[in-house]
Amino acid sequence: MALTTLDAKTALIVIDLQHGIVALPVVHDPKVVIEQCARLTDAFRAKDLPVVLVNVAGGAPGRNEQVRHSGELPADWAVLVPEMTPQPGDISITKKTWGAFHNTSLHEQLQQRGVTQVVVCGIATSIGVESTARQAYELGYNVTLATDAMTCLNADTHQNSVERIFPRLGETGSTADVLALLG
Repeated sequence: MALTTLDAKTALIVIDLQHGIVALPVVHDPKVVIEQCARLTDAFRAKDLPVVLVNVAGGAPGRNEQVRHSGELPADWAVLVPEMTPQPGDISITKKTWGAFHNTSLHEQLQQRGVTQVVVCGIATSIGVESTARQAYELGYNVTLATDAMTCLNADTHQNSVERIFPRLGETGSTADVLALLG
């Protein structure tokens, strides 16, 4: 873990803390992930820094080998958990693919606010979190990943993202590390 600094214009991006996703069988207790993400949202809001709350309501249309969910999803599947209720000034993004930047207005909204760095957290580490971090890195943002504020569907994929992928995309640290740098 090597978190060194946060830019003056840093945004927090919280991925998929919605009823349907937090109910999935994940590696770490989703309540702890939600608590850590809530600590981060509270701190960013207190510093008047952008908070982006992302949910997913769809999927990419391409073929894959994994069986897809068939049938109707519960009515609240894409609804954010109460701890992530958007507040005035928050940016709400609904995505249809893994990454929060693809075919959304997120990049434009961050650019309008002068954002140069993003802190990413949420569920799932190797899917929505990693895809969003990759896209942010490719767009030129400094990327920070709060690794104790995320979890995944599989321990091996979580560990691979945290240990092998994230250090190539940015800096990793704990929620406490991020909060300490926010001051």
